[in-house]
Amino acid sequence: MPVWDDLVGQERVAAQLDAAARDADALVTAEAAGEPVPEASKMTHAWLFTGPPGSGRATAARAFAAALQCVSPDRALGGAPGCGFCDGCHTSLVGTHADVEFVRTDMLSIGVKETRELVRRAQLSPAGGRWQVIVLEDADRLTEGAGNVLLKAVEEPAARTVWLLCAPSLEDVLPTIRSRCRHLTLRTPSVEAVADLLVRRDGIEPEAATAAARATQGHIDRARRLATDERARARRAAVLKLPLRVEEIGGCLKAAQELIDAAAEDAKQVAEEIDAKETEELKAALGAAQGGRMPRGTAGVMKELEDKQKRRRTRTQRDSLDLALVDLTAFYRDVLALQLGSQVALANTEVRDALDRIARGTSPETTLRRIESIAACRTALDRNVAPLLAVEAMAVSLRRG
Repeated sequence: MPVWDDLVGQERVAAQLDAAARDADALVTAEAAGEPVPEASKMTHAWLFTGPPGSGRATAARAFAAALQCVSPDRALGGAPGCGFCDGCHTSLVGTHADVEFVRTDMLSIGVKETRELVRRAQLSPAGGRWQVIVLEDADRLTEGAGNVLLKAVEEPAARTVWLLCAPSLEDVLPTIRSRCRHLTLRTPSVEAVADLLVRRDGIEPEAATAAARATQGHIDRARRLATDERARARRAAVLKLPLRVEEIGGCLKAAQELIDAAAEDAKQVAEEIDAKETEELKAALGAAQGGRMPRGTAGVMKELEDKQKRRRTRTQRDSLDLALVDLTAFYRDVLALQLGSQVALANTEVRDALDRIARGTSPETTLRRIESIAACRTALDRNVAPLLAVEAMAVSLRRG
């Protein structure tokens, strides 16, 4: 199966990447044979993948990295790189290729220290003789200082180094960096395309796959989670009940507290799964005896790990809360569609009674104000406003309309 098959609804982007991978393969082949390097090439050293959440930015970057490392013998017979089966493709896709570095963060940002390490690696020659590929999945989380560090590497790249940056939009990346990258824009895939992927790749029942794809409006990862995780479905159902609970101030405050508590519970579950393992592994690496005291001079290292875990819990809680706000926005989007008589498909058909009740009892102007209040809450959370205060203010605004 070619590596491009996982790019759901991105035919144009897949065609561009396929052409670049062919030119990159021709370049490597010509240099290995001592032949002249082709002058006209669609390959370049830095790429920027942008698109809405769930569009598959990281998937596209991963597929391109695999195609650049493809060593299929079919290439000599005119086959396209990116077969999906050879050692180069397989190890790139699963994240074990020596010349492909995937960088993602579960923290709030990527700092200067981590970026300098990436830049150092980017100067190395590829161990396999093809390309040194660095996939930065969260380029939008680079701090300003980290972005300036990365800029130098993108301006003066090593001969066989390729940077693949992913971000929601162009505005999320420093202008000096994005101006030096080839830009590819991904779109939100259709509900039908996402449902087909869930059935074909994950073995999900067609009805469940369609319901999950429709509920998440084409967000691939969220659709998969919703179709396979009972807890995710329960949390979403609770969020969709909130619009009917904000008729009184007491209901507003209680609903806000429950949203915060649910996000905190998500962060706690992730922490329980990861933190204990990380702590034990670090203790073993530092030479601590089983159940014994830590060696002298290691307190600082342990404190650094604790700080990292705390930042990760904060990020997890914010991401979970933001997901709830996205579901809430989709609810009012459906209300607005009903009020305006739009023919667009509804995302939340399972709560059609609630949608009809609110649509009949309010005006489109009120619904728009409510959507704006949710957007304001998301902005406040991005600016580090206390989550409970931001969500309470939003709930009161939803009541006021």
